[in-house]
Amino acid sequence: MFLWKDRRLRLNLTRLGIQYLVALFLVGAFSVNTGNNLLYVIFSMMLGLFLVSGWVSRAALQGVSLASLEEGNLFARVRGGLRVRVKDKAPTRMRGMEVYLDMEDGRVEPGFLAGGDPAGGETLLVLHARCEKRGWIKIRSLEFRTSYPFGFVEKAYRFTLDQAVLVLPHPRTNILPPRAPHGEMRHNIPVAGESSPEGSRPLRQGDSPSRVHWKRTAQRGLPWVRTFEGEQPEGLHLRLELKNWAPGRPFERELERLSGAILQARLQKRDVTLEIFGENARREAFGHTACWRALAISEPEGAVNPNHMLDTSGSLIVPIRGGAHAI
Repeated sequence: MFLWKDRRLRLNLTRLGIQYLVALFLVGAFSVNTGNNLLYVIFSMMLGLFLVSGWVSRAALQGVSLASLEEGNLFARVRGGLRVRVKDKAPTRMRGMEVYLDMEDGRVEPGFLAGGDPAGGETLLVLHARCEKRGWIKIRSLEFRTSYPFGFVEKAYRFTLDQAVLVLPHPRTNILPPRAPHGEMRHNIPVAGESSPEGSRPLRQGDSPSRVHWKRTAQRGLPWVRTFEGEQPEGLHLRLELKNWAPGRPFERELERLSGAILQARLQKRDVTLEIFGENARREAFGHTACWRALAISEPEGAVNPNHMLDTSGSLIVPIRGGAHAI
């Protein structure tokens, strides 16, 4: 890394650095005008400190590179995490760097890499990001900035990236109805011959009164029910008809509604399947992350059909017993 030849390296004087240089020039001017040897010594020491600061901060940028960028589950209009793995060739060296990520349509809070870790080699940083819309978002660049150790000059080293991350639809809350069609309830199902009492938990809507734990209810002052070993949580089946939706806010709100249903099912440890019907193909996804990603890349294919007999909203949410299976 050469100070003046590397185009990815940028130097900026900080406010403290400007004040220090002004004081340095004043001491130098007084030493020349007065011929005082003590002022010459002070000027030389101040100049040496400034040069050492630049050399140390430049060395703090050497040997650091990007290993990988992992998106995780990043939702629209919600602050989520981007996992950045940084490769450090000199893990024992003090770094004191801020890590900035430039995103096309979003804002990423900077992270901090301290360095000085004898057991290092690869460091994981979690940068908090917020995007305003779902879909593929391009990551433009990654930048390391440091003014270590004295804060006179800030040096920034920039890596250009060509990577995209998938932003999932915003998960709306209060999605699932308290009672499903055909009289089915949202509760865990004990397996006959395999379940035995395991513990207790607060009462949820849909729990049978026969499962009330009366002793725990009396202790807590609120209704509690018994839980059983080997219980099978109900699965959740989601269905989306793309031809029944036109581009616009209603379609986005429907995706957010389905995304919230997936999140609620994940918190309840329930399996999820998703069927997306398009003009020329039918897609099916299994699992929470796969369903979220399928919703994130979905695009409407027509106008809403008011004569739709099954579901005027264009989608169908059906809890099913014993896991996620197509109906």
